[in-house]
Amino acid sequence: MQMLNPHCGVERDPRGVVRLTICNAGSLNILGSAVITAVREGLQVLATERQIRVLVIAGQSEKSMIGGADIKEMARLDQASAEKFITGLRDLCEAVRAFPAPVIARMPGWCLGGGLEVAAACDFRIAAHDAKFGMPEVRVGIPSVIHAALLPRLIGWGRARWLVMTAENIDAATALAWGLVDVVAGEGGLDEAVEKTVKALLECGPQALRAQKALLRQWEELPLKESVDLSIGVFGQSFQTDEPHRLMQAFIDRKR
Repeated sequence: MQMLNPHCGVERDPRGVVRLTICNAGSLNILGSAVITAVREGLQVLATERQIRVLVIAGQSEKSMIGGADIKEMARLDQASAEKFITGLRDLCEAVRAFPAPVIARMPGWCLGGGLEVAAACDFRIAAHDAKFGMPEVRVGIPSVIHAALLPRLIGWGRARWLVMTAENIDAATALAWGLVDVVAGEGGLDEAVEKTVKALLECGPQALRAQKALLRQWEELPLKESVDLSIGVFGQSFQTDEPHRLMQAFIDRKR
């Protein structure tokens, strides 16, 4: 594993798949300020690499991808330092959300608070059979903020309200039924489930996937008519490369 910095390890395979591992953040992969900054900086470096086709985010420990934000650090904050801390976490989530290639969250064990916000910013969430999820902030005197705002879009207002206002945890089966995660792996099968999604993405045109991801992010914020009209130019631009002709011809030849 190549270390981009003390908290950000990277493994690459020849297919263009990169696994970013959050390192040296305790047994639950907790997000303190140093870890937040390091992982964001690692993502920004990787975002410049056009050969990356899929990014998988994982934790060094099998106890979690990210257990949450560092409560010991947050307990010492005042208003100014609290806003600085949460701005850093916002910037990390935005670096995940804006990453140009598809991003998969590999989710064993616990995923709480800030960890769930990072996961929500990913394109796909694949959980272990015994994973647990929650937004416990109100129990320690703070609201759930920043990318918790993605939760109503993922699971609906009622379920998002339940998560952030009761602070109760849910299990993997519930998370799947709610749409919070996309896949729940069988026992011992988390990496196999991640690989299945990786293979599905690798069968798609890499430029088309990048364009599709960018469109999806814009669709989240634009009115319908603007979203539709914007798509026309993006569709045309896809023909500036040989990818549509090459892949369409391969499909035609396969059908003969």
